[in-house]
Amino acid sequence: MNKDIFRAYDIRGIAETDLTQEVVEDIGKALGTIIIDQNHRDIIVARDSRLSSPILFAYLTKGIISTGVNVIDIGIVPTPVLYFATHELTSSNGIVITGSHNPKNYNGFKIVLNQKTLSQERIKNLLDLVLKKEFSKGEGKIHQEEVLDSYSNQINNNIDLKSALNIAIDCGNGTASVIAKEVYEKLGCNVISLFDELDGNFPNHHPDPSKEENMQDLKNTVIENNLDLGIAFDGDADRLGIVTKNGSIIDADIQMLAFAKEILKLNPGGKIVFDVKCSKNLSDGIEDLGGVPLMNATGHSLIKKRIHEERALLGGEMSGHIFFNDRWPGFDDAIYAGARMLELVSEAHNVDLLDSLPKTCSTPEINITVGDKEKFKIVEEFKKNMKFKEAKIIDIDGVRIEFQYGWGLLRASNTSPVLVLRFEANSENHLEEIKEKFRKILYSIDPSLGEF
Repeated sequence: MNKDIFRAYDIRGIAETDLTQEVVEDIGKALGTIIIDQNHRDIIVARDSRLSSPILFAYLTKGIISTGVNVIDIGIVPTPVLYFATHELTSSNGIVITGSHNPKNYNGFKIVLNQKTLSQERIKNLLDLVLKKEFSKGEGKIHQEEVLDSYSNQINNNIDLKSALNIAIDCGNGTASVIAKEVYEKLGCNVISLFDELDGNFPNHHPDPSKEENMQDLKNTVIENNLDLGIAFDGDADRLGIVTKNGSIIDADIQMLAFAKEILKLNPGGKIVFDVKCSKNLSDGIEDLGGVPLMNATGHSLIKKRIHEERALLGGEMSGHIFFNDRWPGFDDAIYAGARMLELVSEAHNVDLLDSLPKTCSTPEINITVGDKEKFKIVEEFKKNMKFKEAKIIDIDGVRIEFQYGWGLLRASNTSPVLVLRFEANSENHLEEIKEKFRKILYSIDPSLGEF
């Protein structure tokens, strides 16, 4: 078994290669055993539209019910609907089979126990149990329940649009296809829906709105039809992409600044959590608005955990995960976040809200492919070799170096065999200067690393 599939905040690997029948059944058995030990008897199971998801569902649920735990099957739904179901149905435990934004041959599992996402040490404990094979035995059952209508109604009751909007959405042939259009039409929007047929081959573009190339169809649709907003989703609809009426793509950290303005107006002194990849404009903006900025390590489960620990009102990641904990239960939900953005834009005085948000010279997330084990070694070597005077060093996740004129970040991805870099500065010259500082150190460690 490839132990590397057990990552920092989920389980992820190549379907039928890493995620074999034996491995997936054992994951189900281990999960069922943990649930039995917690004196629970049920778990909600969902899946995405990937070609491998039906067979992985069969393997997983066979393992779960063999422990005496009952499975509540809610079908093909977005990941946030699985999270919602743990608040809405009789079980607070859930697992969704999803490869998220990874290539189509990948798949994986995001797990919630007692409404808390499994991550780090708890995932290691699950792995230990899989390896020991000391599983509970019993005879559970599977039954189906429908939750999409309740989810749609809850958003409709939560959101108040001041005016009707003309929008486009890009479902990326992922699970947003089953509910997103309905949600926004119920709110009163006129919706042009792109790529809203479930297709695990993702024939139109890769379902990752954090990459600009995947946003072009949405951008063109917004401009050509003179629409108010464009909304894009990743494969399991827990990450959000936004296109303004002028065709600008708004990064997730700047989206958060727009949300922070609304939330902190009503909740002065509120805490807001964000990951190390986010713009300094966000932390400075939160402080200017009277809020408390809290930088955190990257990872949807780590952000969610910090939000609940700090009782923060909002959280988010540069990758597009947005968490609302003011009027929503604090999980990452791109469909709901899209609705909150529509609410902002629908107010007459906010028509140009998004295009008026601050901009700096910055790079998107830069990925350099390296081995899964090498990436952590390179980050540690970088830390040993770096010598930056008069710079602030933040090492909660890799290393973020803040200069007076900008910052640079190097971290190892927890989901892919890549080094992650991002840079931001007050000018193009300063941006290049910071990148060059990073290049010198990285290429001294490994001259074969890719260009950036």
